Amino acid sequence: MTMTSDEIRSRVAELLPGVRDDLEALVRIPSVSADPERLHEVERSAEATAALFRAEGVDARIVRAYDGAPPAVIGEKRGPEGAPVVLLYAHHDVQPENDPTEWDSAPWEPTERNGRLYGRGAADDKAGIMAHVTALRVLGEELPVTVRLFIEGEEEVASATLPQLLEQNLEDLRADVIIIADSGNWDIGVPALTTSLRGLVRVNVQVRTLSHAVHQGMWGGLVPDAVLALSRLIASLHDDDGNLLVEGLVSGPAADVDYPEERLRAESGVAPGVEWIGHGPKVERLWTQPALSVIGLDAPKVDGSSNTLIPAARARLALRTAPGETSANAIACLRAHLEKHVPWGAQLSIEVVDTGEPIALDVTGPAYDAARSAFAEAWGGTEPVDMGVGGSIPFIAEFLDAMPEASVLVTGVEDPDTRAHGANEGLHLAEFEKVLVAEALLLRNLGE
Repeated sequence: MTMTSDEIRSRVAELLPGVRDDLEALVRIPSVSADPERLHEVERSAEATAALFRAEGVDARIVRAYDGAPPAVIGEKRGPEGAPVVLLYAHHDVQPENDPTEWDSAPWEPTERNGRLYGRGAADDKAGIMAHVTALRVLGEELPVTVRLFIEGEEEVASATLPQLLEQNLEDLRADVIIIADSGNWDIGVPALTTSLRGLVRVNVQVRTLSHAVHQGMWGGLVPDAVLALSRLIASLHDDDGNLLVEGLVSGPAADVDYPEERLRAESGVAPGVEWIGHGPKVERLWTQPALSVIGLDAPKVDGSSNTLIPAARARLALRTAPGETSANAIACLRAHLEKHVPWGAQLSIEVVDTGEPIALDVTGPAYDAARSAFAEAWGGTEPVDMGVGGSIPFIAEFLDAMPEASVLVTGVEDPDTRAHGANEGLHLAEFEKVLVAEALLLRNLGE
């Protein structure tokens, strides 16, 4: 017998203390996939995640692309014969805590303050894991769909072995609907479905003007130094208003939503008096236009610097690509611009670090109808917003390639003040309860 909405809501409230205990236990595991010294913690996190799903009747096991590769958890819990198959995705690895002194409480000890639970991974993405666990816990033996599971262990380090894992386990993962719990909602009290994400191309650019360092007093004024040359090359990428000048890149329209100025400034952390860069609607600049930033720079430090002309300097550029773009075209356009604008005949070398494709999802059909209904019900009648995201989740393109007929729903627990990847990452507990209700309702709706 199908559970009613009131029964689901009541069951979530009843289970919530235990759900929070399980979430806090996961947060206490510092499963930082980028830190070789903590890979044993990633293993411990995978084991803990698998145990949570096994307790809900999932035949869960740990898999890896090859010996020594990061651990993922896959599994299945069968529903009625002929029921839709739903793949639940989240990831159990987390970002480094970085400087612990920037946190107001210990990053690996979950702490509640003012209705938020703080800790690394409390939102991104161990709350996503618990959303899936809780939906199974709520529905129990009345699960109306067959659930398959993919909980990744390397999302925060670019999902390097994901294509191999999909290929090796495709028949165990194939689904009609994929629910990816790794995004967020529009605001506190306003749910959202993420319908587009930008891609990412990262390149290292080196400029060389000398075979070796020389005295600045003797040769300055005639010989260009590499830092100056690199600075001019970087400056060529934007006009005075901050518009990107790389020709041939794709841009497009964004969802029609209002992003108030006060909220933009509060959420971005922009310093007082700093102006926005670029032209066009703000949400397009954030979601559906390309954006390029310098995210790393190799040059001598100010402290201890000498009167020397620097022979070579290097920068890492991060280019977010708009939905509809391809990494191959973006790399070609960026390379052409850099080669055209490198100053004074300096030697230029360009190394592609990594890429991830952008996506624009088809947001029509019965799976999206089921999701919109579930979200509106969980949030007391507030319809979900279709929103874009300026960041990238490259693995979604991998799932679409592997299962092109599946409907992909990108959801999540984050809100504008979650601060994922930063200090004081926190989960809004009242919103988390709505997320739990929404996912149980969604599985029920998909079964119907």
